[in-house]
Formats: sequence, structure tokens, C-alpha cells
Amino acid sequence: MDLVRVRRALISVSDKSGMVDLAKALQNEFSVEIISTGGTSTLLKEAGVVVKDVADVTGFPELMDGRLKTLHPVIHGGLLGVRENPEHQAAMRRHGIVPIDLLIVNLYPFEKVTSQSDCPVERAIENIDIGGPAMIRSAAKNHADVVVLTDANQYSHLLVELRRHSGSTSHEFRRNLACQAFLRTSTYDAMIHNYLSTRPVAGADAAASPAARTCEFPAALVPVLQKKQSLRYGENPHQPAAFYAQGRGDTGLAALHQLHGKELSYINLLDADAAATLVAEFHQPAATVIKHANPCGCAVGKTLVEAFNLAYAGDPVAAYGGIVALNEMVDLVTAQNIVHGKRFLEVLIAPAFAPEALEILQQRWADCRILQLPGLKSGIVPTGLSYRSLWGAMLVQRVDMHGFDRAACRVMSRRVPTAAQWADLECADLVCKHVKSNAITLVRGGQLLAAGAGQMSRVTSCRLAVDLAQRNGHGEELQGAAAASDAFFPFADGPQILIEAGITCLVEPGGSKRDQETIDLCDRHGVALVFTDRRHFLH
Repeated sequence: MDLVRVRRALISVSDKSGMVDLAKALQNEFSVEIISTGGTSTLLKEAGVVVKDVADVTGFPELMDGRLKTLHPVIHGGLLGVRENPEHQAAMRRHGIVPIDLLIVNLYPFEKVTSQSDCPVERAIENIDIGGPAMIRSAAKNHADVVVLTDANQYSHLLVELRRHSGSTSHEFRRNLACQAFLRTSTYDAMIHNYLSTRPVAGADAAASPAARTCEFPAALVPVLQKKQSLRYGENPHQPAAFYAQGRGDTGLAALHQLHGKELSYINLLDADAAATLVAEFHQPAATVIKHANPCGCAVGKTLVEAFNLAYAGDPVAAYGGIVALNEMVDLVTAQNIVHGKRFLEVLIAPAFAPEALEILQQRWADCRILQLPGLKSGIVPTGLSYRSLWGAMLVQRVDMHGFDRAACRVMSRRVPTAAQWADLECADLVCKHVKSNAITLVRGGQLLAAGAGQMSRVTSCRLAVDLAQRNGHGEELQGAAAASDAFFPFADGPQILIEAGITCLVEPGGSKRDQETIDLCDRHGVALVFTDRRHFLH
């Protein structure tokens, strides 16, 4: 089994959780000699652990505010020296280098520090670990003789291994940890690269400088992805799939906690992402029902239960087997309404669930995946970069962070929207942003009546939206409703269909050569027309 006895350990950690207990176990159970650095050494000594400082081992003091402390031949020779190589052993004896059998290092919290919006560049730079990655790579390279730990979650596994083998570790154990160590250093370097390469040039105007814009999309990007879980399969049963978290895995959908239900599927997560990003747009209580990444229901209300009931009533047939997202904590009353009747949901996602609400939901559906997403808050729009894979390539773009800005809108018609119409126009526009192009949404009283999605022509999307609204019993609500389009109308035929159905206010980006035809049409029918000057294609 190629067992190697652990006699000497070097410990230098930024995250010190669990370290005292581990060090005591190493010393008390296995008589391991411990050497350490700075704050880690102080912590262990105060806890009664016998520790030798690295400076005493190297004969060289820590310098430059701790930047220089472990970059020394005595340290790296102890990690890199091959035990079965006579020349290595002779060199180690000649220079007084003692083998190090165990390295425990976790790195400066660069990713945590730089995730703070007010983090200055100087602080980010000081949190770039140099000695840590160097030691990790040395130990991982020599995993035939050395075991390396880079995460507190590995401590318990080490103790189990040492107890199983009377103070030794197996080659398989060391190799697995070496693989994790190289993954850690590679992702750490990738995070530093991505941070530095996307920083605006010093003194440049980040909004206007060509250098700053180029910096946003550097010559190379290294997405840092950590496997969160395997999935049952991809879009189809013959396609294997897995779920990966980006960066630290504590933002967006990566931060979700499954509280109940069957294993998540690839399509569940696609739909959950579409649902969460939509309801996060709204500052008031909001709910949506998603099918195949498009909203078949969405609504805002004075209360969460009102928003849910309106959203589900948008298209109750399509909502069966849908994915529901809500942007506030699910209380008991809302839960009682969600489980009402013969409804069936695949996924339910919210920022929190009251205990009594969760109990009702769990009792109602054995398989419904109930997901808690703490970061799902009203009016919080996702930021950052969006990645999409192509055949042998990747597309990267800035996330569409722009919502509805009434102050930036231009009223193009003689009729000015009323306060109620402005509210419906905003709702229609925000929902339309999350509908696949060509997209048309119809809204009345904060409720999505229907959407025309993914059609090859905009006029077809208009017909589809009107037809769906009528078939779902919203014919009366269409009278006086608002409509939104994700891009300009190339002709007035689409608006004509909407106006004939009862639409009295319309919002679109504008920008067509034939805009005047649409403006004239709206003026003839007394319809309010608003241009946002901002397109929201979603493919």
C-alpha cells in the first residue's frame, strides 16, 4: 500500500477553523513534530501545542510583513526530497534538511477579499499568497512521500486515515489529496488572473476608456468552476451532466440549499435560474411560474400570496409541472395557497421558508424540489459575466443588468400613460426581458396575461400572446392591458393586432425605420406608446 509514516508536519493556515483540534490529535495520538508560521504558531502555542517556528528551522527571520517566510531550501527541500533517492537523501543530510511528511496550508482569502465591492487594489494585492501555493505545489509534486491538505474539510479524513494505518498514509490517499491541491492552486491563480486582467487601467475612465473596455474582456478568461453535484442526466437521459459553481460558490444559484424533494435535474436548474432572475427584478412581492425557461405566469402584488395566486392564474394549464419562484419568505398563508387543489410543481424556490410553511409543502409533494436561495431578494439584479458554450468555443457577455427606467423613457404618442398604466408597462417590460425572443408580453393589474415567445416573426408572437390570453380566460382583462416588445416593431402590423385585442398602452425600444407608422397607429386609436431605447433580446 506504500504506507508513509507522518513524523513531521508544517502548518500555515489563513483559515484557522478546526486547526487546534487537529494539531492536538497529531501530537497526542501520533507524536508528530509540528512546525508553523506567524499567527498559526501563536494560536497553537496558546492552545498548549508544542510548536517550532519556521524561522527557527530556516535560521532566517520573516521579512517584508510576512511576504518572505517559507520560501527557503530547508522548507522546500523537506517537501521535495525523494525518500528513495540516495542523491536527494545525501543532499538533505549535507545541508541539514529534515523531511516534512505532512503539509497543511490554506491560502490567503483572495477571493473573499476581492468579492467585497469596496476592496482597494492594494488590499487585493496583499492577499495574493505566494509562499502557500509554492509549498502546496512542492508537496503535491512529491505526493509519493508527502501528504498535503488545503482545506479544513479534509482534516477529519486525515485523522481517519492515520488511525486506520497507525500513523501512516497510503499512496492512494496522498495522490487524491495532491489532485485536490493542484486544483486549488490552479483555481486560485485563475481568480487572481481574472481579477487583475479585468481591472481598469490606472487613471482611466472606466466608463469611457477603450483600455478599460478592453480590460473587461481580456485576451484570456479562466472560468473558475467547482463541481457542486452530479445530475441524473442532461437535457435528455443519454446525456451525462453535472452542476458546477462559479468562483467561491456563494452567489446566485450556486448558493441554493435543497430542503426537500427528488434529485435536481439539468432542466430543473435551467428553469430555476430563469425563475429566480425574473422575480429578483421586482421591488414588490412577486411570483413567477416557468415552463421551458419561459414564464407562463408572473405577477406582482401587495402581498406574496396575492402575487402567487395571480401568477398561477395566468396559465393554470401550462403551470402544471412548472417551476415557481417567489422573491420573499414563504409564509404559512402563501404555502396553503400553493398546495391548494390539484396543483403539481417540479420546483419551488424562495429566499426562505417559515417552518410551518415548509412542513405543509413537504407533506403535499414528496418529489417537489424545494430550494432555498438566500440571495434571492426583491430588486436584486444579477451582475457579472454570462458564459455560453459553443462547439469548441465560448461566448462571454456582460449580464443584462438594466431594468425599467421610467425617467429615461420617451412618450411617443399624444396620449400619456396613467399611473396605473406606467405600473403595468414596467411589469410588462421586466417580464419581457426574461422571455425568449421574439418576445411579446401582455400585462394587466400587475399580472402576466400571456406571452408570445421564441417565434420567428414578431407579428406571430403578437398573435400567439393574444390567443393564449383569450384561451386562458383573460379576454376581458385584455381590454385596457399593457403590452411590451423586447425589440422594435419593424412594421405596424404587430401593434395593430395588439390594439385590436384591447391593448391601450405599449412599450418597446423603438429604433425602426417605420417607427412613425406605429406612432401614427397608436395616436389614431388613443393608445399610449413609450420608447425605452433599450433592447432586451434573450436567446
